[in-house]
Amino acid sequence: MICLKRSAPSRHLWKEGLISSICTLVSRVVGAMKSQASHPRTFSRGLQTVTLIPGDGIGPEISTAVMKIFEAAKAPIQWEERNVTAIKGPGGKWMIPTEAKDSMDKSKIGLKGPLKTPIAAGHPSMNLLLRKTFDLYANVRPCVSIEGYKTPYTDVDLVTIRENTEGEYSGIEHVIVDGVVQSIKLITEEASQRIAEYAFEYARNNQRASVTAVHKANIMRMSDGLFLRKCREVAENFKDIKFTEMYLDTVCLNMVQDPTQFDVLVMPNLYGDILSDLCAGLIGGLGVTPSGNIGANGVAIFESVHGTAPDIAGKDLANPTALLLSAVMMLRHMGLHGQAKKIETACFDTIRDKKVLTKDLGGNSKCSEFTGEICRRVQDME
Repeated sequence: MICLKRSAPSRHLWKEGLISSICTLVSRVVGAMKSQASHPRTFSRGLQTVTLIPGDGIGPEISTAVMKIFEAAKAPIQWEERNVTAIKGPGGKWMIPTEAKDSMDKSKIGLKGPLKTPIAAGHPSMNLLLRKTFDLYANVRPCVSIEGYKTPYTDVDLVTIRENTEGEYSGIEHVIVDGVVQSIKLITEEASQRIAEYAFEYARNNQRASVTAVHKANIMRMSDGLFLRKCREVAENFKDIKFTEMYLDTVCLNMVQDPTQFDVLVMPNLYGDILSDLCAGLIGGLGVTPSGNIGANGVAIFESVHGTAPDIAGKDLANPTALLLSAVMMLRHMGLHGQAKKIETACFDTIRDKKVLTKDLGGNSKCSEFTGEICRRVQDME
C-alpha cells in the first residue's frame, strides 16, 4: 500500500482542484451533448464546399493527388483550403485558427491530411483539439482486404467505432506528490449511449449483422461497466442486430487468429485507438486505411491516420490511398455514391493490376504516376 501524506490545507486544495477539473469537463461534455443532437446532414444537389486541411509533411502532396482524382471524376466538390496550427486564445486556452473554424462551421464537412503531433511539447495534439472543437464523438474505420495487395490475412471486412471524446483522453492529470501522477479516466452515460446508438445505427444502415462491445468491465467495473451497460440498453432497441460483448484482450487474441469473425466493434477511446491500428495492420497498414470522425449537427472530418513521413516529403514518393479512401467515405457520407464508387473502383483496380504502385504498395512508381493512373481509369468510366 502506498501512503501519501499531505497537510490538511494542501490536501484540501488538491482535492478542490481535482473536483473542479472533473466538473468542468463533465459540464462541457454533457452540455455539448444536450445542446447538439446528432443529425445526419442533408446535402442539396450542386457544388458542395469541403474544408481541406492539407496537413504536414506529405500532407500537401497527397491532398493534391486527391483533388486531381476528384476533378477527373467530376465530383461536385469545391475545396476551401485551411491550415491548422495551435494558437492561444483568450485566457491562454489553446485553439485552432479562426479561419479554419469558420470554414468548418459553414461547410460542416472536412478532409484532413496528417498533422504532426508534439511529444511532451507546449501545445496539445491538433487531432485531439479538432475532435474537441467540433465534438467529433465517433471515429469510424472500415478495414477491408484489398485484392492484389497481399497480407497474411484475406477476406477481412470489419469496422471499428471508437468513442472519441473522453476516457483516458479527457486530459485530467495531476501530480499527487513527486514521482506519483494520477490520470483520470472519465466515462459518462451520455457519451456511452451516444456512441452505442451510432454503432447500431451504422450496422443497420450498412447491412451489418453484428455489433461487439469491447471493454474491460471485469477490472474497471464502474467506468467500463457504465459503458457496457449503455451498450446493452441500446442493443434492446436493435433486435435485428446481433449483440455480443467481449474483453479487449480476448478481442486482440481472436482478431489475429481469425478477423473474419468480427463485424462492427464499438469501444471506449483508448481501446479504439489501439485496436483500430491493429485492424489496419490486418489489411496492410495505415497507408491503405480510411477514417472518418462524425460529430454533432452533421459535422464530420475525414482523414488519413498515418504519419506525416517527413523523410519523403516533397519527393513525390507518398502513397495517397488512405486519404483518397477517406475522401470516398466522405462522398458517401454526403450522398454522392456514384462518384464514390467510381473513384474507389479505379483505386482498387490500380492496386490489383500492380503496374503503377508506390513503393510501400510494392511498386516503384511516384505519387504523381499512381495518381495519374487512377485519374485515367476514372475518366475511362465516363
